[in-house]
Amino acid sequence: MRFVTYASADGDRVGVVNGDQVHALPAGTGLIELLGPSLRQAGERALAEPAQVTPLADLTLKAPIPRPPSIRDCLCFLDHMRGCLRAAGGTATLEPTWYQIPAFYFANPATVIGPRDEVTVSPGSAWFDFELEIGAVIGVPGRDLTPEQAVEHIAGYTLFCDWSARDLQALEAQLKIGQAKGKDGATTLGPWLVTPDELPCGPGGWPAIEVRAEVNGELVGAGRTDAMDWTFGEVVAYASRGVELQPGDVFGSGTVPGCCLIEHLSFADLAAFRGWLKDGDVVTLRAEGLGEIRQTVRAGTAPHPLPARPDPAAAPRGPRVNRAPSPRVPYTKGAHQVGDGVWAWLLPDGGYGMSNAGLVTGDGASLLVDTLYDLRHTAEMLDGLRQVTDRHPLTHHVLTHANGDHTHGGQLLPGSVRVIAAGGTAHEMRTEMAPEMTAALQIMDLGPVLTPYLRERFGAFDFGGIRLRGPDQTYERRLTLDVGGREVRLLDLGPAHTGADTVVHVPDAGVLFAGDLLFVGCTPIVWGGPIANWIAACDTMLALDAPTVVPGHGPVTDAAGIRAVRDYLGHVVAHADAAHAKGLDVREAAFGIDLGEYAAWLDAERIVVNVYQRYRELDPGQPVLDRVALFALMAEWARA
Repeated sequence: MRFVTYASADGDRVGVVNGDQVHALPAGTGLIELLGPSLRQAGERALAEPAQVTPLADLTLKAPIPRPPSIRDCLCFLDHMRGCLRAAGGTATLEPTWYQIPAFYFANPATVIGPRDEVTVSPGSAWFDFELEIGAVIGVPGRDLTPEQAVEHIAGYTLFCDWSARDLQALEAQLKIGQAKGKDGATTLGPWLVTPDELPCGPGGWPAIEVRAEVNGELVGAGRTDAMDWTFGEVVAYASRGVELQPGDVFGSGTVPGCCLIEHLSFADLAAFRGWLKDGDVVTLRAEGLGEIRQTVRAGTAPHPLPARPDPAAAPRGPRVNRAPSPRVPYTKGAHQVGDGVWAWLLPDGGYGMSNAGLVTGDGASLLVDTLYDLRHTAEMLDGLRQVTDRHPLTHHVLTHANGDHTHGGQLLPGSVRVIAAGGTAHEMRTEMAPEMTAALQIMDLGPVLTPYLRERFGAFDFGGIRLRGPDQTYERRLTLDVGGREVRLLDLGPAHTGADTVVHVPDAGVLFAGDLLFVGCTPIVWGGPIANWIAACDTMLALDAPTVVPGHGPVTDAAGIRAVRDYLGHVVAHADAAHAKGLDVREAAFGIDLGEYAAWLDAERIVVNVYQRYRELDPGQPVLDRVALFALMAEWARA
């Protein structure tokens, strides 16, 4: 039999599915009260003498057991755990304990939802996932059961979806005290509770059925439930040791291997990953004999921040201060007018993610130069510029380059705004790491040196809910725009900082938006190169003779700021070339360079990346270092 709980005008009702109809039990009857030897008799009475009959399609189904006494989510499929370890870059080798006792944790009965309910992303999560499982529901009390007895205590089975905030889960795992908010958001049960006699069973007495998981109609994973390493009988027996199990207690099977997103993640091939769940995604889970769950994901609310506690064991760190002079406008957060109808939005101190943007207005139109690193910071900027954009509505948006701290907020702009970028920038946006994956910098445990470095540098941002908005129009080398009768010139001077680097010149205002070709008071970083091309780009910017220059990071400057970056890059080349000629490796060269006057610039440890890029220019056969390895060297340099 298939039992359902559904919403009615008189409250939740219980019924038995009969074809495409539901035969209701008397009002006031809860399914949990029927579990046990009388369950079948109650179902037979409902089929013979229903309190009412309603088409199944007309009902709003709830979870069969809307509030279970307890939920234990188990890990019966060890291949799922191996897949999770591989996704985190591990060896997929489990500790011996996994083979000695079955694992489970307690989930939250108060967050159980029905098979068609919308599910909200856990607050603060950018890595929201689902897990297709089978749930076993206890029918009669029992304690200290054998596996054989435990099977007899199961009243039926239901589909079970464990909604998981993987980033919160990864962070909380470092506490080594079990699951918490990463698994606290929601658990779906439904659409019905199926008695064991309705399902094909394996030799151990547990369901042997096929399952399938899809997102937006695309297959994510499929498998069979008889691939369990630990059976329901075994996990229920283990949980019953010294504990009286209650009718309605739910046991999740753990994820059928492949039927979740995290197992398909590889940091070595991020382009192949479909991405985590976002607002509007539809997750469909099916199981032979158990029916279908179909739910739409909705954006969550932003969490209220909690200040971190001071770590008494941490080395004291001095305040981060950008000491560069600011001769044009004060270097304070917010909008600053830097020319006739031209504004800069500044975000001190200019370090990682603390980038600048700009606004150029014309007659009834305006152009936005870049957005910021996350939606919160971008929304704050757009609100701060609203007095101007209400009079000069946004019509154009220029991306100076592909890095997320200049592109992640584009989805907040009106759909009518035309997004423009260099062709190389458009290509990099398609191939770079997805915005939400940047959260790895905040949550992953990468050791005692790199972990605190990354969390300090990137901890101020929320990478959840970002949908990267690419350009509507691309250009090569040069493009002139008409913004409300005003001439605005775009020049791609890359590759340098990245594969393509656009500057935005407003000739009649004498203002140049330099993007990340210019860092002021903070250290440039050569992700792209060659360095010689960046030096040439500085000369090109100087030739434009703009009195006011807005850098990608740091205070508004003038030609002196451009010359300072050019001279720094020349310093890097001269010292790196000398170190290379002496036969020093990248680490020896970077750690041995005397930075002189540039040592006071913020994030001076970027010298590591800059020396590495120069070594690659001198000798393309140099070993390739990925971003994690380069960040690790920078963290080591900064600590030293």
